[in-house]
Amino acid sequence: MENNVLNRYLFQDLSVRGELVQLDSAYQSIISSKQYPQPVQNLLGELLVATTLLTATLKFEGSITLQLQGDGPVSLAVINGDNQQKVRGVARFDGEIENDATLHQMLGKGHLVITITPSKGERYQGVVGLEGETLSQVIESYFERSEQLKTRLWFRVGEHEGKAHAAGMLLQVVPDGTGKPEDFDHLEQLTDTVKNEELFSLDANDLLYRLYNQETVQLFDPQPVEFFCGCSRERTGSAILTIDRAEVNDILATEGTVALHCDYCGTSYEFNAAQVEELFAGSSKPTMH
Repeated sequence: MENNVLNRYLFQDLSVRGELVQLDSAYQSIISSKQYPQPVQNLLGELLVATTLLTATLKFEGSITLQLQGDGPVSLAVINGDNQQKVRGVARFDGEIENDATLHQMLGKGHLVITITPSKGERYQGVVGLEGETLSQVIESYFERSEQLKTRLWFRVGEHEGKAHAAGMLLQVVPDGTGKPEDFDHLEQLTDTVKNEELFSLDANDLLYRLYNQETVQLFDPQPVEFFCGCSRERTGSAILTIDRAEVNDILATEGTVALHCDYCGTSYEFNAAQVEELFAGSSKPTMH
């Protein structure tokens, strides 16, 4: 059974909100598009969990992109998700990456770019230094500085029943001013006890009861999360039209076809000479007014 779901919940007496995300096939689709070393797979899993949790905080239609950039072996790792929890992602790496490579060893000197793009309105972008040992600490410090909301994050990536899983939790003070620091600390300590096996295998009701059975927890309707790339032959054809025609002809002469590969899902689209001719002929037709 697939388990790609986001759950939001509220501690009714403590002015703290929470989120739980559990992902299997949505994560597997992202890491199967390329031959990623294990640490890069793990990094994409954590980034996917982070993006999904942050996208759940959106109060509008739009998307969030989390992009790690650095001068280390991993130059880029990016996950994009929207308010409907359609997610996609990719990483670029070069050279040897040790199996126990840390965030800083993979990225070197780098930063995290958080881009929030509403369907209507202004785009917002924040750049965060990689302060902290882990991705969760980097994002927690972002919340502390930009939102001034006490936030804790837990990311877990691993195998369950022979398949890759990614999961995570978020706790955040409700910004109504009634929360007490000791309440948050108490919930933080309880959440720290969560095991990978529980996150990967239990449903939200069972997991939250196991962690917080002394508290009054309101669990909202779950939201499905799905891998969605959005690439198509039509879009790829439009991309070819942005390349200089002489360059396209050179590629055709040497390769026989023009092929574009989608990094997000691994699909390749090929266009032969006749199809390329059709593309350019179609784009040069006068538009009707």
